[in-house]
Amino acid sequence: MLYYLLIGFTFAFAAAIQPGPLQAYLVSQALSHGWRRTWPAAFAPLLSDAPIAIIALSALHLAAAWLLSVLQCAGGLFLLYLAARAFKTWRSYDRRQQTESRGSLFKAAIVNVLNPNPYLGWSLVMGPLCLRAWQQAPRNAAALLLGFYATMIATTIGIILLFAAAAGLGPKVNRILVGISALALVLFAFYELWSGTRSLWGT
Repeated sequence: MLYYLLIGFTFAFAAAIQPGPLQAYLVSQALSHGWRRTWPAAFAPLLSDAPIAIIALSALHLAAAWLLSVLQCAGGLFLLYLAARAFKTWRSYDRRQQTESRGSLFKAAIVNVLNPNPYLGWSLVMGPLCLRAWQQAPRNAAALLLGFYATMIATTIGIILLFAAAAGLGPKVNRILVGISALALVLFAFYELWSGTRSLWGT
């Protein structure tokens, strides 16, 4: 169970740090309106991911075992893509990347629904992982989800507080976190590729 808790923690931290539409929106709101009005929006993934997760898990549940292994390998490649994008962001980090979002607070969930990353993440990474964890023991799947969403929300709130409290320091610290997330994604990607390939070869 601890293993899946750590896996959820690792992937969620890397995902939360990645610059994207939701993060840009939240940082913009934090800089404009302060953390008190912005922090509730950190729970947007918990709400918007629910229908995405249900659809992905329903489809994957009907898939053959070999297809799940192929998807796991595809998930590893997707994580390598995210790592490359994170590394590129780390090399040319610009605060403007984090502040080009407009809209009111209640739009946070909509922003996340329209973001393709949750769909890819649940189809290629979280979905296969969750099914495998459930097959071993339901508590493993619960640990995976708990680790993922607790870390996702906590990290997002941390980013909101960081930018709201120290606008000058925020981008520098966030750049360091992006670099850490790139490394975490690479390690997680190789694990997924190794695990998926081993399943395909039946060893």
